[in-house]
Amino acid sequence: MTMKFSPSVEKNPDKNRLCNLLSIFWVVQMSFSLRYAFLVSVLTFICLETPRLAAARLPQDEVDALNLITKKMGANGWNFNADSCGEYLPHVQLTDPDRNVTCDCEFANNTCHITSLKFKRFSLAGELPPELIQLRYLESIDLSYNELGGSIPSQWASLQLKMIALLANRLSGNIPSYLGNFTSLAYLDLELNQFSGMIPRELGNLVNLETLILSSNKLDGNLPKELAELKNLTDFRINDNNFNGSIPDFVQNWKQLKRLEMVASGLEGPIPSSISALKTLTDLRITDINFTNQSFPDLSNIVGLSRLLLRNCNISGEIPPYIWEMSKLRILDLSFNKLHGNLPNAITTEALVFIFLSGNRLTGNIPMFRKGMSVDLSYNNFSQQSSGQPACQQGMDVTLNLFRSSSMGNDIGGACMDDLTCDKYWHSMYINCGGQNVKTNGSTYEGDAAASSGAAIFYRSEDEWGISSTGDFMDDNDFQNRAYIENMPSLNINELYQTARVSPISLTYYHRCLENGNYTVSLHFAEIRFKNDNTYNSLGRRLFDVYIQNNLVEKDFNIEVEAAGVAKPVTKIHNATVTNNILDIHLYWAGKGTTRIPVSGVYGPLISAISVYPNFKPRFSGGGKTKTVPIILGVVGFCLVFSALAIFWWKCYFRVQKKRQKGLEGIEIQTVSFTLKQIKAATGNFNPANKIGEGGFGPVYKGLLPDGTVIAVKQLSSKSSQGNREFLNEIGVISCMQHPHLVKLHGCCIEGDQLLLVYEYMENNSLSRALFGPENQLHLDWKTRQKICIGIAKGLSFLHEESRLKIVHRDIKVTNVLLDKDLNPKISDFGLAKLDEREKTYISTRVAGTVGYMAPEYALWGRLTYKADVYSFGIVALEIVSGKHNKSCGPDDQFSCLLDWACHLEQNGNLIEIVDQKLGSEFNKVEAERLIKVALLCANASPSLRPIMSEVVSMIEGTRIIPDVIPEPNSEDLRFKAIRGPDERIRSSLKGNQNSSSILDRSDNNSSHVYTDDDDPYETKELNARFDTRSKHYKQPESRSEVSTSVLSETAVSSTSVHDPFDINISS
Repeated sequence: MTMKFSPSVEKNPDKNRLCNLLSIFWVVQMSFSLRYAFLVSVLTFICLETPRLAAARLPQDEVDALNLITKKMGANGWNFNADSCGEYLPHVQLTDPDRNVTCDCEFANNTCHITSLKFKRFSLAGELPPELIQLRYLESIDLSYNELGGSIPSQWASLQLKMIALLANRLSGNIPSYLGNFTSLAYLDLELNQFSGMIPRELGNLVNLETLILSSNKLDGNLPKELAELKNLTDFRINDNNFNGSIPDFVQNWKQLKRLEMVASGLEGPIPSSISALKTLTDLRITDINFTNQSFPDLSNIVGLSRLLLRNCNISGEIPPYIWEMSKLRILDLSFNKLHGNLPNAITTEALVFIFLSGNRLTGNIPMFRKGMSVDLSYNNFSQQSSGQPACQQGMDVTLNLFRSSSMGNDIGGACMDDLTCDKYWHSMYINCGGQNVKTNGSTYEGDAAASSGAAIFYRSEDEWGISSTGDFMDDNDFQNRAYIENMPSLNINELYQTARVSPISLTYYHRCLENGNYTVSLHFAEIRFKNDNTYNSLGRRLFDVYIQNNLVEKDFNIEVEAAGVAKPVTKIHNATVTNNILDIHLYWAGKGTTRIPVSGVYGPLISAISVYPNFKPRFSGGGKTKTVPIILGVVGFCLVFSALAIFWWKCYFRVQKKRQKGLEGIEIQTVSFTLKQIKAATGNFNPANKIGEGGFGPVYKGLLPDGTVIAVKQLSSKSSQGNREFLNEIGVISCMQHPHLVKLHGCCIEGDQLLLVYEYMENNSLSRALFGPENQLHLDWKTRQKICIGIAKGLSFLHEESRLKIVHRDIKVTNVLLDKDLNPKISDFGLAKLDEREKTYISTRVAGTVGYMAPEYALWGRLTYKADVYSFGIVALEIVSGKHNKSCGPDDQFSCLLDWACHLEQNGNLIEIVDQKLGSEFNKVEAERLIKVALLCANASPSLRPIMSEVVSMIEGTRIIPDVIPEPNSEDLRFKAIRGPDERIRSSLKGNQNSSSILDRSDNNSSHVYTDDDDPYETKELNARFDTRSKHYKQPESRSEVSTSVLSETAVSSTSVHDPFDINISS
């Protein structure tokens, strides 16, 4: 909440400090020239005014009214008082709730009055309160993103309201005609409600109105001519409605208009020529209007256009040359019209980012485009060009979609692709849209996740199917948007529906080289973006059209309605006839549905999977057709050669491979396979100059692939005691873990005696090096540290809660967090991960982790749950905030460890003391204290008190309250026992219980991997230790007093080095 002046001295520490230093400034005035006298006079005035402002408070009647108003709107537990103007609810992300009360405290008698209310994104389910009139000085009300019902109270007309924002609620009925009495209104937003009927002509009385937004309602009828009187309008939007009649000519009266949106409004064409009078327009969007034909409207006078959308408006003729000279134009969308003629030889308009000309009749040659543009020319009649032409070689600099862009109707490849012939013919297609390969109901659905994302996509698979996608998500403030895949693996539905591909305008799936005949086409959908809960997230509506073989088969298709809910699968089955060996499935967004739930830019066609199978007996079994004679000759020749070599080769090779093949049993690898030749070429034949680290399995090399991708290659030592089973386990786990905060595995190489892993290269090495490295280490400012903490938390949340395979990492530490070029964190080393048995906890007989980071219940007696990772995160977060290693003992080494020191500081109310001194005062104290509290909560001795990682993310971001847990630092705390050195721990344990019944087995067989950083924070050591479960006396400790009966081995063997950030230590 904000105010013009604060009502209390305590809330103005800056003013107090200025007053305390006033005498010093008087000395400055005497010492220097008189030009400082004015400054000192101002400071004097502020200090003298502070006591008067300190007494300024809200009147009790406004306090009572505010509490009543919020209660009627459905708010629970909100209590306002006379000092409420000095409070506010901060928000970090766009989707965070926003509560703000603005007061004016310049009234007589030291009184404040409320002038503005904002209660946004709280999903309040009450009604609009008539009692708002009791706040007689109120000028602005923003109740967007709630679930308020009813209508706008007529009593509000007595207020001098200048702004009413009711975006995304459940208001219904007709728009009240008495809104015409709100003559002071300058801003009215009723978007995304359930208003119906006609726009009342009385709105023409709002002569001060500057913004009128009525999109996504159920409004109909003509636009009343009285709206012509709104001559101060700068923003007018009526998208997604059911209006009748033509676009009115009176829009020319809105001479100050900057933004005009009529996307799928229901209005018919033509676009009036008078629109040329709107010279101040910067954003013009008119789409999906019905009219026989119209010429391109005259926009030559509107030189300041930044966005121009005239999509599906039946515009014919040529694109006027002045369009390419608009210096401020960034987005041009003229798709799905009847435009013809040639484009300029080169389009280099400096500001242009997106050009969408799909679905027209354009001819001539493909132009040259400025570097960085995204251009869609699909579905046109351009001349066929050689793939060697310069215009066809600009794919590296320009994102160019040429799907079906040629005048050759059956040419899927487009104007720049050489003629493609079919070497074989197919008779089925199974695609998992937006996901990886999935096998279900006996069929394998091929994933299309490998297809690039962007505003102009043309993807071609090796199996003759592909994707064409057009459009950029508008109003998301992201010109580099890559959110064309929805992925919700945590949903409790079939894996096939957990991912989906989405497009802002047009999405086409095709298959060429299909046998001609009749097919059954099954389109699989599930709405996984919206929610079916009691929040504003349930207000979203997605509508689009579906075409098969250019025939409209679904109009205004709504997945949620068809499936009777969100996250529910639904399949639409249609028949299709293939006559030219091509199947075309086209999804098109005709402008209907919401675009701002849960945030702006969420809309467009969405599809989960496609299955196509023939209604006839295929002529060629196995899906292919080739010439039989060459096949027979080839097979016979191959068999003869193979038979000659088999006897000689088999005996020698079988013995070598037998053991390795045994390791392959039961493991399915779904990742890219590199050849040894490729790896050697990338690393310079493992040139020592490219070596970037040495780990327990072998060296790590930096490499460069032919496409420019920088990689990190882990070369597993042939002498490593770990076998292929461990190697393949690592691949199996990592390859299916795809998340922005997990290190990506590009692929592997298994050739000869070489076992290689190929990772994405992380430019800034490990978080450990950044925090504790040499003097020339990276500078991590506060925002970066907070970003790193949130990223790690999101990565763990994915592993624990969202991934299909629930994973417990078991070794979260700063050396296992890598930083990319933008200092984004990525979790590495899944070799120690253990699949989480849902709803179960268990005693792990093989402890794997790093001392100092391991949760006490895991380190001391092997009890493992995902809460062990939460504990480790808490330690890592403390290290990030403090810049100190977890073994740091605080000032004068008076504490056991960093955690012990933090607990004492929390108990003494002085948490900020632990913040890294290198930050100086350049950090946010509120955010720092919040992060430290979350870290301490995560590192609580009791697993049941630790939050889950999704809650941790919300707490750090400030959207969830941090529960109060009283710290109890104690030298006998289990956490500090687990962190002390092995020798001290053993002595303490033996002293505590001479009759320990948990015996350490120091044999090497089945030893687990436990790492400690006792002596050097940059060196990792391995302890071989495991619990001897053979002892008949072994039992799980039932209380803290039994901890001393579990002792770790003091044997330590050097295992790995921090110089290998990609090191993987595997414990099967």
